[in-house]
Amino acid sequence: MKLYLPLLFLCFIGLGGCVQHNAETGMPIQDKGDRALQSAKIHTELAAEYFYRGQLDVAIEEINEALKAQSNYAPAYSVLGLINMTLNENSKALENFERAIRMAPRNPEINNNYGWFLCQRFSQRMDDAINHFMVAARDPLHSTPEMSYTNAGVCETKRQKYIEAQLFFQNALSIQPNYSPAIIGLIDIDFERGNLTEARSKLSQFLQNYAPTAESLLVGIKIERALDNQLAVDSYIYQLQKHFPESKEAVAIREGKIR
Repeated sequence: MKLYLPLLFLCFIGLGGCVQHNAETGMPIQDKGDRALQSAKIHTELAAEYFYRGQLDVAIEEINEALKAQSNYAPAYSVLGLINMTLNENSKALENFERAIRMAPRNPEINNNYGWFLCQRFSQRMDDAINHFMVAARDPLHSTPEMSYTNAGVCETKRQKYIEAQLFFQNALSIQPNYSPAIIGLIDIDFERGNLTEARSKLSQFLQNYAPTAESLLVGIKIERALDNQLAVDSYIYQLQKHFPESKEAVAIREGKIR
């Protein structure tokens, strides 16, 4: 399941900041603190964009600029944590996520990202990961709670708690009925439980109604391998490499990490 960074900065867009009016011209003068906040916000947004593109060096430069502007800007530390995670710098990632959480303990995007990091890199802290997802999902200001419920479902599937995972995926679909990661999550539960025919049928129905995703194609590969259908496996691999060559799923297939 891809990690998606959901509109990380929405909760800050509404900040108009303090303004003063020049007594001579009547023109507004931004307060210095507000200018610093806006600079940190812009540089962090740029860092997130470069992060999505895989330009990590440039993303780090933008984060450094953001923190120069405002050293206590929590979203910047969250994005830096994601960059560290991608670089397998787990200690640095943990430090930056924890710093972000201390600064903004209720921020849904930060909680979502921190939960994903814990789920992927610290299996012994899975309960903490789920708790962070729930803080995010239950925040009325969170723009994509279905994402946090789905991430929780993925992590519960990872530790084979399928009933809990199913409930999380269903919660996501109750919010966004066409949310494909949650649909794929339910199919993956069938696969993990050994219900291969049912998983194949549900995946076929999904692909008839939705555009394929890297996650759905990977699930197809796993299902067809388990059913010993090499032609179907090859077809899914071809589609994955053609349409999503830079995805972590495609990379895992090329490196032989998916059996």
